[in-house]
Amino acid sequence: MPYIFFTALIGGFVLDLLIGDPHGFPHFVILIGRLITALEKLLRKIFPKNRGGERAAGVVLVILTLLLSGGIPLFLLLLLARIWLPAAWLFELFLCWQIPAVRSLRTESMKVYEALKKGNLEEARYAVSMIVGRDTANLTAEGVIKAAVETVAENTSDGVVAPLLFTALGGCVGGCLYKAVNTMDSMVGYRNEKYRYFGTAAAKLDDIVNFIPARLSALLMIAAAALTGFDVKNAYRIFRRDRLKHASPNSAQTESVCAGALQLQLAGDAWYFGELHKKPTIGDPIRQVTPEAIPDANKLMYATAWLTFGLGVLLRLLLLAVLF
Repeated sequence: MPYIFFTALIGGFVLDLLIGDPHGFPHFVILIGRLITALEKLLRKIFPKNRGGERAAGVVLVILTLLLSGGIPLFLLLLLARIWLPAAWLFELFLCWQIPAVRSLRTESMKVYEALKKGNLEEARYAVSMIVGRDTANLTAEGVIKAAVETVAENTSDGVVAPLLFTALGGCVGGCLYKAVNTMDSMVGYRNEKYRYFGTAAAKLDDIVNFIPARLSALLMIAAAALTGFDVKNAYRIFRRDRLKHASPNSAQTESVCAGALQLQLAGDAWYFGELHKKPTIGDPIRQVTPEAIPDANKLMYATAWLTFGLGVLLRLLLLAVLF
């Protein structure tokens, strides 16, 4: 049976490349998001509105979200396996399809590219606002391009490589648990007034869970740069120099590789929720920033995804050989 479910990992990756995440189609990450929102409202009512109370509420949020996000898929998988094994396989396949975000990351970032090629800066600003957390209303064309490239680079780690590896090692339940951690961080892991204490546990857990995957993602992206004809030497140089130039210990790992491979200077100061955040630059401005940097970043991301898929398949086969 374990080897049968192994095929769901392969099928899920193929479906993600072919279909992505169709708009309007049910997605379990949306359900996780609704769960987090509901739990936040409940916990803020229960716990005291002070620093200690908010930190405690944030810890409970993490525990409950993980229990439900992992427990429900596991329960359904075991239940379906007892009723009819093919139904359990289809359920595993469905979740393995929804866990990575290769196709959707490319689709959404290319909307920015297409708007810029039409000369419609407002449309490009709107498109990039859908995939980044920063304020985009006043971004220049160069700022829009950089934002799109940065999100493709950063999400190569937490939207592609890490989900694929957690799914390879833990099946759809492992993938769901990872997506729950990632979703919590994206919703409450901010350092603003509202989430400074409430989101501490979620942000710290995300840093811990992504520590190894982020660095492995960077190494895989360097290999992808060599395979796709980008500047692999500069990718490695900038990675070594700039990989820790971020408030998060993980975010600049793949961003530095991408900046080096594409010979661009990324990052720098950015506005979030009306507040200017001073941030160091990543990479050197060897190449002029043009819209073509966006499809280049996606090419690098896709090559990294394929390398990760191959590694994930190998890890799953080794795990099955050891356990069974």
